[in-house]
Amino acid sequence: MTEIFESTGQALLYGVVGLAVMAAGFIALDLVTPGKLFHVVWTDRNRGAAVLLGSQSVAVGLVIMEAIRASESEQGLGYGLVSTLLYGLAGVLVMTLVGIVIGLLTPGQMGAVVLDDSDGRPHPAAWVQAGMYLGTAFMVAAALS
Repeated sequence: MTEIFESTGQALLYGVVGLAVMAAGFIALDLVTPGKLFHVVWTDRNRGAAVLLGSQSVAVGLVIMEAIRASESEQGLGYGLVSTLLYGLAGVLVMTLVGIVIGLLTPGQMGAVVLDDSDGRPHPAAWVQAGMYLGTAFMVAAALS
């Protein structure tokens, strides 16, 4: 029974670290998209922003999952939590940098184009950037395994 409580405590600690990395991902995405992301998604109901945020959340979750797997070591829980945090933040950084580079290579301001859902549908660029976040997460996750 003690093992169950210990494992539950560890899961909660990893969950807190994962939440911190997810929050960092949200902040990073908010910095590279026009307007306040929370407002754009929940108040303006912008579908393109929702596609980006949803895909980035899945991508960050994938990186965190692999970071937790890679952190398993004989060096203890503290090492695992710190390495998960650092690996997760590295994944967010790489996703953000790739998004910026893609934005520089595409016509118009990528953030503004992605948030253009004037016809009631996400701009195709939102789906492209969503795929880019997921693809980047797979690359980072593979590097961690």
